[in-house]
Amino acid sequence: MRIVFMGTPTFAVPTLQQLLKTEISVVGVVCQPDRPSGRGKKVQMSPVKALALSQNIPVVQPEKMKSPQLMETLRTWDPDLVVVAAFGRILPKTILDLPSKGCLNVHGSLLPKYRGAAPIQWAVMQGEVKTGVTIMLMDEGMDTGAILQQEVIPIGPDETSGELASRMAQVGGALLVRTLRGWIAGTLTPLAQDNSAATLAPILTKEDGLMSWGQPARCLANRIRGLSPWPGVYTFLEGARWGIWKVHVEEQEPGILNTDHDTPRAPGTIIAFTKQAIRVQTGQGCLNLLEIQPENKKRMHVSDYLAGHRVTLGMTFSMGKQDDCAV
Repeated sequence: MRIVFMGTPTFAVPTLQQLLKTEISVVGVVCQPDRPSGRGKKVQMSPVKALALSQNIPVVQPEKMKSPQLMETLRTWDPDLVVVAAFGRILPKTILDLPSKGCLNVHGSLLPKYRGAAPIQWAVMQGEVKTGVTIMLMDEGMDTGAILQQEVIPIGPDETSGELASRMAQVGGALLVRTLRGWIAGTLTPLAQDNSAATLAPILTKEDGLMSWGQPARCLANRIRGLSPWPGVYTFLEGARWGIWKVHVEEQEPGILNTDHDTPRAPGTIIAFTKQAIRVQTGQGCLNLLEIQPENKKRMHVSDYLAGHRVTLGMTFSMGKQDDCAV
């Protein structure tokens, strides 16, 4: 078997690593072009590209998937099958039709739920208690192809999307290899997706991290977990930007040192604080802020911030856009 692998970020690395441990020949790798990243905006080599080059596997990085140069390279590589993991591009029909065994995709959800670019983040934001990995036979749609195999993965109550993605990547690599063997042997039957049960997981932007304090506390806590480590949730206090990294939803908090329950408070208002947390009113319930990142500072525990800064009851965090979410 001759395989071409398509992927770019860290999530795709375990799948390529698992393929390289088999007798299957990875004849080429396709990655997205190197992009500037980090504070210095230096052009960084992607994790998949770095792994491929370390194994002396040829790499191409097309700007467009319909480029004649890419098609010429793929025909030269002559793959029996294409494996895709977190590639971030929709493959045109000319590529889908090229390998005799088709194109398989490692997708980070239990399809048909969470089709799209950010399935792991959206599953966490929506408060799901489980998700999974799907190996799918690709077609021209966005994650609409027939399912070959799936594996269910539980989501921890405090787990962030970054932590979950690390676990899912390992599961995905192993599941891909098992699926690949069955697909090659002809023992797997593709199962069409139920389109009526489909949900979407659209690409995220930095603006999605703006905190909407009018939402229920549980919804906000899930959003903070889902958007960690990127793009991260942020809000503003007296004009300064605060990142919010870790919170706890608690209806009745013991040990409050300062509190003000006499007057109803608007969402975003600081209503209490202890040595370990700042309690903020939301649209439904309260959030205890545990780990924050004040403007121009590193991430820190609230206790470290309170040791050197005053917090006044009644101070109010600015609100972001109001949008719907599941609780």
